[in-house]
Amino acid sequence: MPITASRRWAALGVLSAAVLLLSIDGTVLALAVPSLTESLRPTAEQILWIGDIYSLALAGLLALAGNLADRFGRKRVLLIGSVAFGLVSLLAAFAASADQLIAARLLLGVAGATLLPSTLSLIRNIFTDPAERTRAIAVWSAAFGAGSAAGPMIGGFLLEHFWWGSVFLINVPVMIAVVIAGIFLLPESRDPNPGPFDFPSAALSLLTVAPIVYAIKHLVHGELSPMLAVGIVAGILFVRRQRRLANPMIDVDLFRNPAFSGAVLANLISIFALVGLLFFFSQYLQFARGFSPLQAGLAELPATIASIVVVALVGVAIRLGRGRAIAVSLAIAAAGLALVAPAANLSSYGWMALCLIPVGLGVGLAMTLAGDAVISAAPPRKAGSVSAVTETANELGVVLGIAVLGSLLTATYRSGLDLPASLSEADRAAATDSLGSALQVLDPALADMARQSFVGAMQTTSLVAAGFTAVAALVAWRLIPSREPAPETVPSAH
Repeated sequence: MPITASRRWAALGVLSAAVLLLSIDGTVLALAVPSLTESLRPTAEQILWIGDIYSLALAGLLALAGNLADRFGRKRVLLIGSVAFGLVSLLAAFAASADQLIAARLLLGVAGATLLPSTLSLIRNIFTDPAERTRAIAVWSAAFGAGSAAGPMIGGFLLEHFWWGSVFLINVPVMIAVVIAGIFLLPESRDPNPGPFDFPSAALSLLTVAPIVYAIKHLVHGELSPMLAVGIVAGILFVRRQRRLANPMIDVDLFRNPAFSGAVLANLISIFALVGLLFFFSQYLQFARGFSPLQAGLAELPATIASIVVVALVGVAIRLGRGRAIAVSLAIAAAGLALVAPAANLSSYGWMALCLIPVGLGVGLAMTLAGDAVISAAPPRKAGSVSAVTETANELGVVLGIAVLGSLLTATYRSGLDLPASLSEADRAAATDSLGSALQVLDPALADMARQSFVGAMQTTSLVAAGFTAVAALVAWRLIPSREPAPETVPSAH
């Protein structure tokens, strides 16, 4: 049933608030790593898991959650997930050990998996006019980008005045507001003919994503896990099963559409680079530059401003054609990431702040346009499942960014250390574990050497991230058509 313009935009406000909180929750944790290190004493591997497990659960369950949203109602699934997310946030806030925090982050990922595809699929069904939908997705993407950038600032304020668990408590009042407003403002929508629920497809989707991500985490540490084979085999079986079903969980034939497949791939690569940067950037600000948590949050403010500007620029950017606009946006982000390397060693932070502007602006524009390309490529009745595809790719980018770039940073940092033979085994282990641990056990001269090693590792990693983003720009240029308008549907082979 059509809804009024004022209610459409009010509903968008509710959906944007939900995704804003989810993005804040990701980056605010990165800022809290130093406080976590001091309080919970996690190992380097546990730090990676604290960051990864949330996205791992999201990536593994998004396809199932999107299908459930199409089947049982996107509004219903969104509200149930919001309640669960708020409750589990309390568990994370009061975790007493690194293992407890990892478990709580896992449950947060499960709850969060119900939110992301529901927000984007509701936008697909609320905004039926293509031009209006593009603007709505720009607002949605700006909320996601603003949350990612504002998270450090909000977290910085909280960490200046409270303990690290406070960064999770902010989820509770926001989710209460989302639930109350959502009950009255969000329209319900679902697939009118979902067909029978397919348990094998649900299991295969989880067995595809989770083992592959697990294997990649171990591969970067020099271990070839048999889980990689499990994930690949499950993925092949999943695709074959979807092709045979009359009502598949995911219509894999959508990937034959260059606008769809190119947008998904470009988003995955760009988010891989961006999140990899954000994960170690807060550690750089606090450990290497000596910023307080609040100062570190304020230092990332240029990215917040850039993400807001995206809403105003998306109309101009789309005139280039969707493929060209996404490619140019990613090229701008790649340039910003490349400039981070020389700026990292400069005494003035002002140059580094300027580098964040093209990064935030480029990735923000690319996410908006790519997200529009993906959800416009499928019929509204399958909005949840299709939204889950792009969100799964996004979350895989998050996991891979933290695992691969985080591991590269750690390995490069360790290779740059020159510790004296007289250092005790315990102190040596702490110093090589992470920079945060090193600063607690090394004397001033050795601590300065460790900082320089970390900065050098960050420079290398930012250049690698820039390279991946440049590849994403080429992918967008070659695969995503620039002709307008983009097709609204793709014929199914079923």
